[in-house]
Amino acid sequence: MQPGNITSSYLARYRNLTEGAAEPGGAPAPLPVTGAQRRFLLARRLDPAGRPVLVPLFFAFPAGAVDTERLRAAAGHLAALHPALRTRPLVRRGVPLQVPGAPAGQVDRVRPRPGESARDALRHALAEWPADGPPLRFLLADDASADGGAQEILAVVLDHTACDEQSLGLITAGLSDAYREGLGPQDVPVDVAADGMAAYADAVHRQLAAEEKASQPQSLAYWAKRLAGLRGAAAPVGSGTGTGPRTGTALRRIPVTGDGARSTAFPVLLDACAGAARTLHGADSVPVLGYPWGGRPPGAAPVLGCFLNTVAHPADDTDVAERASAWWDDLDRADTPFDEVVHAARRAGTPWSGRLDGLLTFEDLGRRPPLRLGGATGRETHIDGRPVQAPFAVSVSYGSDLLVRMAWDRSAVPDHRAEEAFDRLTDALAALATRNAHPAPAG
Repeated sequence: MQPGNITSSYLARYRNLTEGAAEPGGAPAPLPVTGAQRRFLLARRLDPAGRPVLVPLFFAFPAGAVDTERLRAAAGHLAALHPALRTRPLVRRGVPLQVPGAPAGQVDRVRPRPGESARDALRHALAEWPADGPPLRFLLADDASADGGAQEILAVVLDHTACDEQSLGLITAGLSDAYREGLGPQDVPVDVAADGMAAYADAVHRQLAAEEKASQPQSLAYWAKRLAGLRGAAAPVGSGTGTGPRTGTALRRIPVTGDGARSTAFPVLLDACAGAARTLHGADSVPVLGYPWGGRPPGAAPVLGCFLNTVAHPADDTDVAERASAWWDDLDRADTPFDEVVHAARRAGTPWSGRLDGLLTFEDLGRRPPLRLGGATGRETHIDGRPVQAPFAVSVSYGSDLLVRMAWDRSAVPDHRAEEAFDRLTDALAALATRNAHPAPAG
C-alpha cells in the first residue's frame, strides 16, 4: 500500500535511498529534513535567484570592539558542537537531505559604497546572499552612531533551515562563551562532537515521527474543515509609487507592566493581527495568516536546529471566544506540516494555493541571552526595509516592553491602508496592556 501522506511518502523515499548505502570516503550518512526544513528548501528552489530564507540579528558594538578572527574561531567552535550549523542541503534523486560537513566560521566585512550607509550596505549584502556556505555567517560594517560617535554593526545571519527561536538563545550564549574563552573548532573533543551529532539525528527523527503521526486522516480532515471558509483576500491595490523603498515599515513600542499577561500575549496578538489583515485585505475576505509554532519533540535533547512549523490561521470575524477556542484546537494539531495542510485543504475543494496573506512572528527576549564579545555587549538594533515573503509581516519582540514592527510590500499594499492596519493592531495591544495595568476589582 502506498503511504497516504506527504511525510510518510518522504520517509519511505529517504529510507530506500539511504538504508545500506555507504557514503564516499566514509563520510557521515545524510539525515532527513524536518517538515519546516522541507518548506524552506522548497522556498529556495522557487526563488528565481535560489536565495535561502534568512534570519538576521543586528548588534551595534563600539568601533573596533569585534575581533574578526576570534569571532570566526568562536563560530567554528559552535558549528563543531551543533550539527545543524555544519550541514548543507542536498537533493539526491529528488529527495531533500541534509549532509553533515566540517565546521567553519565565516566573517565578512561589508564596506559601503560612496554615498551608501552601513545599513544600506548590509541590506544589499543580505539580498545578494550566496546559498553556498555555512548556515551561520557574520557581516560587519562600520557605522556612525546617532550621537556622532563611531560604532560597527554586526549582523549574525542564519539560514532558517538551521534555526528557530529556541536556537537563537543557544547561539548568542554559545558565541559569547566561545569568544570569551578563545575557543575554536579544534577545542571540541571528538566524542563530544559525536554525541552532538547523535542527539541532533535523534531529534530530527523524533520530529518526523511526530509529523507523521500528525498527518493521519483525522488531522488532515480537521485542517480541511478549519480552512474551508477561506475567502480569497481582495487583491490589494498597489501604492502607485514608482520610486522609493519597495518595503514599507512601521514600529511602535508598547509598555507592559507586571508579567504583561505573558501567558496570553500570543493569542491576543494573533487576534489583533487577524483584525489588521482584514483591514488590509477587505472586511469581506477571510485571509490566512501564518505563524511559527513548535519546540523540540518529546524526549529529544534541546539541540540547535529547525523544529518549528508554520501554522495556518484563518483571519475570520467570528466572536473572540470562538476564535480563542479554535486556536487552542489548532495547537493540538500544530505538528501537521504546512504542506500537508495545504494539500488537505485543496483536496477538500478550498481554492487555496498555500500563499499566506500575512506572517506573524513572536520572540520572547527572556529566552535569548545578550551577545557579549569580549568586554563589549552588543546593543540589538533593527534594520528594516528587506523584502517580505507575504503582503505584510508583523514581528513582535517581548522584553521589557512590546516592540511591534510591521513591514509590507508596497507594490501590493498601499501605504495608507498598511498604516491603518498597523494602528489598529497596536491600538488593540496597547488597550490590553492598559487593562492589565489596571485590572478590574475582584468580586
